[in-house]
Amino acid sequence: MSGLHGTHDLGHTVAGWTGTAITVIGCCVAGVAMTRGSAPDLALGTGVIAVAGLVTWVLHLSGWGKPSGPRPVREQNWRVRDHEAAQGHPNCLGCRIAGRTGTRRGAAASWSTPLPSARTSQGSVPIRSAVPAGASAVRNESGGEH
Repeated sequence: MSGLHGTHDLGHTVAGWTGTAITVIGCCVAGVAMTRGSAPDLALGTGVIAVAGLVTWVLHLSGWGKPSGPRPVREQNWRVRDHEAAQGHPNCLGCRIAGRTGTRRGAAASWSTPLPSARTSQGSVPIRSAVPAGASAVRNESGGEH
């Protein structure tokens, strides 16, 4: 698949395709159950959708998923297994739930970097936001409201 799109990583994985297929089946079962008014079949469809999430998670943890972001070109084929999944992917909720830290040798976690202060290094002039303020929050240079 990635040959058609050059070096662009489409993000397809065995875990993703398997989870999608099971989810579609669960949605079809739930949809038919709704049209028939069958509560047990609706519960079955909902259960199949929940199983899809678990199957996708297990496949991701076993190396058939991918970390966040684009992969190197040699790893972009959807059938390529991720051998670093055993340590966990950085900033991956599924890996954190499984107890995998996701920090690799030489890689610092992005969440461990402190955020910059809201003031400049002199501490006297606040940094202005690029986001427009509401009309009640607009002040003139002397500090008074307009």
